[in-house]
Amino acid sequence: MSTIAIAGLGWLGLPLASQLRDLGHTVKGSVTSKSKQEELKTYGLDVYQVEIAEDEIRGEINSFLKDTEILIVLIPPGLRRNTGHNHALRMAQFLDAIEKSQIKKVILVSSTGVYDDSQGKVTEADIPKPEDSKGKQLVEVEQLFFKSPAIQSTIIRFGGLYGGSRNPVKYLAGRTGLTNGQAPVNMIHRLDCIGIILGVIYKNAFGHILNAVNPEHPTKEVYYTQQAKKLGLEPPQYEVEDATLFKQVDSENLQPLIGYTFQKSL
Repeated sequence: MSTIAIAGLGWLGLPLASQLRDLGHTVKGSVTSKSKQEELKTYGLDVYQVEIAEDEIRGEINSFLKDTEILIVLIPPGLRRNTGHNHALRMAQFLDAIEKSQIKKVILVSSTGVYDDSQGKVTEADIPKPEDSKGKQLVEVEQLFFKSPAIQSTIIRFGGLYGGSRNPVKYLAGRTGLTNGQAPVNMIHRLDCIGIILGVIYKNAFGHILNAVNPEHPTKEVYYTQQAKKLGLEPPQYEVEDATLFKQVDSENLQPLIGYTFQKSL
Protein backbone atom coordinates (compact mmCIF):
# COMPACT_ATOMS: atom_id res chain seq x y z
CA MET A 1 0.00 0.00 0.00
CA SER A 2 1.06 3.59 -0.64
CA THR A 3 2.44 6.00 1.91
CA ILE A 4 0.12 8.99 1.87
CA ALA A 5 0.82 12.38 3.48
CA ILE A 6 -2.02 14.73 4.42
CA ALA A 7 -1.10 18.39 4.81
CA GLY A 8 -3.70 19.64 7.28
CA LEU A 9 -5.16 17.25 9.87
CA GLY A 10 -8.37 19.11 10.59
CA TRP A 11 -12.12 18.66 10.12
CA LEU A 12 -11.58 16.71 6.88
CA GLY A 13 -7.98 15.54 7.22
CA LEU A 14 -8.42 13.58 10.46
CA PRO A 15 -11.30 11.31 9.36
CA LEU A 16 -9.62 10.92 5.96
CA ALA A 17 -6.40 9.79 7.69
CA SER A 18 -8.38 7.31 9.78
CA GLN A 19 -10.06 5.79 6.72
CA LEU A 20 -6.80 5.54 4.77
CA ARG A 21 -5.18 3.74 7.71
CA ASP A 22 -8.13 1.34 7.88
CA LEU A 23 -7.55 0.60 4.19
CA GLY A 24 -3.96 -0.39 4.94
CA HIS A 25 -2.03 2.71 3.91
CA THR A 26 0.82 4.25 5.86
CA VAL A 27 -0.44 7.76 6.67
CA LYS A 28 1.47 10.86 7.74
CA GLY A 29 -0.08 14.19 8.64
CA SER A 30 0.89 17.77 9.35
CA VAL A 31 -0.42 20.42 11.73
CA THR A 32 0.75 23.97 12.37
CA SER A 33 1.13 23.91 16.16
CA LYS A 34 3.31 21.85 18.48
CA SER A 35 0.44 21.40 20.95
CA LYS A 36 -1.82 19.94 18.25
CA GLN A 37 0.99 17.66 17.16
CA GLU A 38 1.42 16.28 20.67
CA GLU A 39 -2.34 15.85 21.08
CA LEU A 40 -2.73 13.85 17.87
CA LYS A 41 0.32 11.72 18.59
CA THR A 42 -1.49 10.39 21.66
CA TYR A 43 -3.97 8.81 19.22
CA GLY A 44 -1.16 6.94 17.49
CA LEU A 45 -0.94 9.24 14.47
CA ASP A 46 2.34 10.01 12.68
CA VAL A 47 2.18 13.81 12.90
CA TYR A 48 4.66 16.52 11.90
CA GLN A 49 4.67 20.19 12.85
CA VAL A 50 4.85 22.31 9.68
CA GLU A 51 4.13 26.02 9.45
CA ILE A 52 4.09 27.59 5.99
CA ALA A 53 4.72 31.33 5.76
CA GLU A 54 5.02 33.60 2.73
CA ASP A 55 8.82 33.62 2.90
CA GLU A 56 9.74 30.29 4.52
CA ILE A 57 8.54 26.96 5.89
CA ARG A 58 9.20 26.29 9.55
CA GLY A 59 9.21 22.88 11.18
CA GLU A 60 9.62 19.31 9.98
CA ILE A 61 8.85 19.77 6.29
CA ASN A 62 11.54 17.42 4.96
CA SER A 63 10.59 14.60 7.32
CA PHE A 64 6.93 15.11 6.50
CA LEU A 65 7.45 14.82 2.74
CA LYS A 66 10.07 12.06 2.88
CA ASP A 67 9.24 8.57 1.55
CA THR A 68 5.77 9.62 0.38
CA GLU A 69 4.03 8.53 -2.82
CA ILE A 70 0.89 10.67 -2.66
CA LEU A 71 0.35 14.05 -1.02
CA ILE A 72 -3.11 15.42 -0.19
CA VAL A 73 -3.13 19.19 0.40
CA LEU A 74 -5.90 20.31 2.76
CA ILE A 75 -4.49 23.69 3.75
CA PRO A 76 -7.31 26.25 4.15
CA PRO A 77 -6.60 29.65 2.60
CA GLY A 78 -7.79 31.52 5.70
CA LEU A 79 -9.03 34.33 3.46
CA ARG A 80 -12.46 34.61 5.11
CA ARG A 81 -10.84 35.32 8.45
CA ASN A 82 -8.94 38.21 6.89
CA THR A 83 -5.61 37.03 8.30
CA GLY A 84 -3.74 39.37 5.98
CA HIS A 85 -1.46 36.72 4.57
CA ASN A 86 -1.05 35.94 0.87
CA HIS A 87 -2.27 32.37 0.39
CA ALA A 88 -0.72 32.10 -3.08
CA LEU A 89 2.75 33.05 -1.77
CA ARG A 90 2.45 30.50 1.05
CA MET A 91 1.46 27.75 -1.33
CA ALA A 92 4.28 28.66 -3.73
CA GLN A 93 6.67 28.03 -0.82
CA PHE A 94 5.03 24.68 -0.19
CA LEU A 95 5.12 23.72 -3.87
CA ASP A 96 8.86 24.46 -3.99
CA ALA A 97 9.42 22.00 -1.14
CA ILE A 98 7.20 19.39 -2.82
CA GLU A 99 9.09 19.71 -6.12
CA LYS A 100 12.37 19.09 -4.27
CA SER A 101 10.98 15.88 -2.76
CA GLN A 102 10.35 12.52 -4.45
CA ILE A 103 6.57 13.05 -4.48
CA LYS A 104 5.02 12.77 -7.93
CA LYS A 105 1.26 12.65 -7.26
CA VAL A 106 -0.68 15.41 -5.50
CA ILE A 107 -4.35 16.02 -4.69
CA LEU A 108 -4.93 19.72 -4.11
CA VAL A 109 -8.22 20.57 -2.43
CA SER A 110 -9.54 23.86 -3.76
CA SER A 111 -12.99 25.47 -3.70
CA THR A 112 -15.90 26.41 -5.92
CA GLY A 113 -14.98 29.92 -4.77
CA VAL A 114 -12.91 30.10 -7.96
CA TYR A 115 -16.17 30.78 -9.84
CA ASP A 116 -17.83 34.17 -9.59
CA ASP A 117 -21.53 34.37 -8.77
CA SER A 118 -22.10 36.10 -12.10
CA GLN A 119 -21.02 32.96 -14.02
CA GLY A 120 -24.34 31.12 -13.57
CA LYS A 121 -24.23 27.38 -14.33
CA VAL A 122 -20.67 26.11 -14.61
CA THR A 123 -18.74 22.85 -15.01
CA GLU A 124 -15.03 22.08 -15.27
CA ALA A 125 -15.24 23.14 -18.93
CA ASP A 126 -15.87 26.75 -17.84
CA ILE A 127 -12.91 28.98 -17.06
CA PRO A 128 -13.16 30.49 -13.55
CA LYS A 129 -13.56 34.28 -13.63
CA PRO A 130 -13.33 35.36 -9.99
CA GLU A 131 -13.78 39.01 -9.14
CA ASP A 132 -12.67 38.96 -5.51
CA SER A 133 -9.20 38.51 -4.02
CA LYS A 134 -10.03 35.15 -2.46
CA GLY A 135 -11.11 33.60 -5.75
CA LYS A 136 -8.14 35.03 -7.63
CA GLN A 137 -5.69 33.59 -5.11
CA LEU A 138 -7.39 30.18 -5.28
CA VAL A 139 -7.07 30.17 -9.08
CA GLU A 140 -3.42 31.22 -8.83
CA VAL A 141 -2.68 28.31 -6.48
CA GLU A 142 -4.51 25.85 -8.73
CA GLN A 143 -2.44 26.96 -11.71
CA LEU A 144 0.83 26.73 -9.76
CA PHE A 145 0.20 23.09 -8.88
CA PHE A 146 -1.51 22.03 -12.11
CA LYS A 147 1.25 23.44 -14.33
CA SER A 148 4.18 22.16 -12.27
CA PRO A 149 6.38 19.90 -14.44
CA ALA A 150 7.61 17.99 -11.39
CA ILE A 151 4.27 16.60 -10.17
CA GLN A 152 0.96 15.33 -11.48
CA SER A 153 -1.84 17.14 -9.67
CA THR A 154 -5.57 16.66 -9.49
CA ILE A 155 -7.51 19.71 -8.33
CA ILE A 156 -10.71 19.03 -6.39
CA ARG A 157 -13.04 22.01 -6.02
CA PHE A 158 -15.31 21.29 -3.07
CA GLY A 159 -18.55 23.18 -2.56
CA GLY A 160 -19.85 24.33 0.82
CA LEU A 161 -18.74 21.80 3.43
CA TYR A 162 -21.00 20.22 6.00
CA GLY A 163 -21.08 17.13 8.20
CA GLY A 164 -20.50 16.22 11.82
CA SER A 165 -21.13 19.32 13.91
CA ARG A 166 -20.49 21.58 10.92
CA ASN A 167 -23.58 23.15 9.35
CA PRO A 168 -23.58 26.64 7.77
CA VAL A 169 -27.16 27.28 8.92
CA LYS A 170 -25.83 27.74 12.47
CA TYR A 171 -24.34 31.06 11.33
CA LEU A 172 -27.51 32.12 9.52
CA ALA A 173 -30.19 31.11 12.01
CA GLY A 174 -32.42 33.99 13.05
CA ARG A 175 -30.83 36.51 10.71
CA THR A 176 -33.09 38.81 8.69
CA GLY A 177 -32.79 40.79 5.48
CA LEU A 178 -30.62 38.18 3.77
CA THR A 179 -30.29 38.39 -0.02
CA ASN A 180 -29.88 35.86 -2.83
CA GLY A 181 -32.42 33.51 -1.32
CA GLN A 182 -33.37 32.18 -4.76
CA ALA A 183 -29.79 31.25 -5.63
CA PRO A 184 -28.98 27.51 -5.64
CA VAL A 185 -26.79 26.00 -2.94
CA ASN A 186 -23.57 24.18 -3.84
CA MET A 187 -22.92 21.81 -0.94
CA ILE A 188 -21.00 18.61 -0.19
CA HIS A 189 -20.96 16.33 2.86
CA ARG A 190 -17.69 15.30 4.48
CA LEU A 191 -18.34 11.62 3.64
CA ASP A 192 -18.58 12.52 -0.04
CA CYS A 193 -15.38 14.60 0.21
CA ILE A 194 -13.57 11.53 1.53
CA GLY A 195 -15.18 9.25 -1.05
CA ILE A 196 -14.09 11.46 -3.95
CA ILE A 197 -10.50 11.74 -2.67
CA LEU A 198 -10.36 7.94 -2.33
CA GLY A 199 -11.79 7.64 -5.84
CA VAL A 200 -8.97 9.76 -7.27
CA ILE A 201 -6.38 7.61 -5.48
CA TYR A 202 -7.81 4.20 -6.42
CA LYS A 203 -8.68 5.15 -10.00
CA ASN A 204 -5.26 6.82 -10.36
CA ALA A 205 -7.10 9.84 -11.69
CA PHE A 206 -4.27 12.35 -11.53
CA GLY A 207 -3.80 15.29 -13.85
CA HIS A 208 -7.44 16.42 -13.80
CA ILE A 209 -9.76 19.09 -12.40
CA LEU A 210 -12.89 17.95 -10.57
CA ASN A 211 -15.84 19.99 -9.35
CA ALA A 212 -17.10 18.18 -6.26
CA VAL A 213 -20.61 19.37 -5.40
CA ASN A 214 -23.79 17.46 -4.59
CA PRO A 215 -25.91 17.42 -7.78
CA GLU A 216 -28.96 18.57 -5.78
CA HIS A 217 -29.32 22.37 -5.85
CA PRO A 218 -32.29 23.60 -3.77
CA THR A 219 -32.46 27.36 -3.27
CA LYS A 220 -30.71 28.89 -0.29
CA GLU A 221 -34.05 29.92 1.20
CA VAL A 222 -35.52 26.43 0.93
CA TYR A 223 -32.38 24.61 2.05
CA TYR A 224 -31.46 26.77 5.04
CA THR A 225 -35.08 26.97 6.23
CA GLN A 226 -35.25 23.18 6.12
CA GLN A 227 -31.91 22.81 7.94
CA ALA A 228 -32.85 25.33 10.63
CA LYS A 229 -36.09 23.50 11.39
CA LYS A 230 -34.27 20.17 11.51
CA LEU A 231 -31.87 21.56 14.14
CA GLY A 232 -34.57 23.39 16.09
CA LEU A 233 -33.19 26.81 15.13
CA GLU A 234 -34.99 29.96 13.99
CA PRO A 235 -34.96 29.99 10.17
CA PRO A 236 -33.16 32.85 8.43
CA GLN A 237 -35.34 35.39 6.63
CA TYR A 238 -34.63 36.37 3.02
CA GLU A 239 -35.78 39.49 1.20
CA VAL A 240 -38.10 39.09 -1.77
CA GLU A 241 -36.08 39.69 -4.93
CA ASP A 242 -36.96 39.89 -8.60
CA ALA A 243 -33.54 38.85 -9.83
CA THR A 244 -30.38 37.40 -8.38
CA LEU A 245 -26.79 36.66 -9.26
CA PHE A 246 -26.00 33.01 -8.73
CA LYS A 247 -23.69 30.18 -9.61
CA GLN A 248 -24.60 26.53 -9.89
CA VAL A 249 -21.57 24.29 -9.89
CA ASP A 250 -21.84 20.86 -11.52
CA SER A 251 -19.35 18.26 -12.71
CA GLU A 252 -18.76 16.66 -16.07
CA ASN A 253 -15.68 14.76 -14.84
CA LEU A 254 -16.63 12.86 -11.67
CA GLN A 255 -18.54 10.07 -13.38
CA PRO A 256 -16.22 9.36 -16.34
CA LEU A 257 -13.02 9.65 -14.28
CA ILE A 258 -13.88 7.93 -10.99
CA GLY A 259 -17.50 6.76 -11.39
CA TYR A 260 -18.51 8.40 -8.15
CA THR A 261 -22.04 8.19 -6.73
CA PHE A 262 -22.91 10.64 -3.95
CA GLN A 263 -23.64 9.00 -0.59
CA LYS A 264 -25.43 11.90 1.11
CA SER A 265 -28.60 13.60 -0.05
CA LEU A 266 -29.34 17.23 0.75
